[in-house]
Amino acid sequence: MAPASDTGAVSLRLWLAPLLLLMLAAPLWMHWWEPQMFIRINGWSRFVPAPVWTGLSLLGNGWGVLVVTAPLLLLAPRQMWAWLCAAPFAAVFARLGKGFIVSPRPAAEIDNTQIHIVGDVLRTVSMPSGHTTTAFAVATALVLSLPPAQRRRAGWLVGLALATGLSRIAVGAHWPGDVAVGMALGWWSGLLGNRVLAYVPQAWSDSSHWALRCVAVLVAAAVFVLCTDALDFAENQPLQWVLAALAACVLVLFVVRSVCDRSGPGSTPGA
Repeated sequence: MAPASDTGAVSLRLWLAPLLLLMLAAPLWMHWWEPQMFIRINGWSRFVPAPVWTGLSLLGNGWGVLVVTAPLLLLAPRQMWAWLCAAPFAAVFARLGKGFIVSPRPAAEIDNTQIHIVGDVLRTVSMPSGHTTTAFAVATALVLSLPPAQRRRAGWLVGLALATGLSRIAVGAHWPGDVAVGMALGWWSGLLGNRVLAYVPQAWSDSSHWALRCVAVLVAAAVFVLCTDALDFAENQPLQWVLAALAACVLVLFVVRSVCDRSGPGSTPGA
């Protein structure tokens, strides 16, 4: 099957950049510069209120990303599909790493009185940072889904993903090396998702199409989860309620648009 659309050429250097990142970050993921670097970054993070870091970590949780990106259902469905295409690759990379690499978390290696820990004390399956992998997969996929001329203006998304990775060190959950590897894996996930997006039919961005309606159901499930469960941190519960309320409003508008598009002139059932 031929690609449904051209999502923009992706140069070879974008595929090689994560490999360069892994090479440059070798002293981190080989733990040559740890735990000193972790203790230093974790210590500096205390000058920023904990809710800031826990809120940023929410951007690396799949449920959190669904509600944060809910407006894309109305404003840019193609971009919604972009990160959804990348997410499975991020999940596989993160699970494989945690399944095959035995890497204790900072709390298992360092006296806990020396570090700042927010939330549960985690001690196992450290490599890579799943939150960072997810955040970079989403950011990379969203940037690449835009026309080449507009990608620079969306660079702030990568900065936000980097802040999400930093938050994992700030809350005491991951080593800097875990974050660096998560960045590289997320980057590759976004690139792979961009290739898959090329085969997603344009019709799937129609609010009356069953595929986008399924995405809306997934967002509704995320709203329910955010309203009933504290994701990662109890400190995030108020933020979760606010995001869930906003996403619920988006869903109402989406339903209205979907019904109108379905019954409008020239509509074709089951397109």
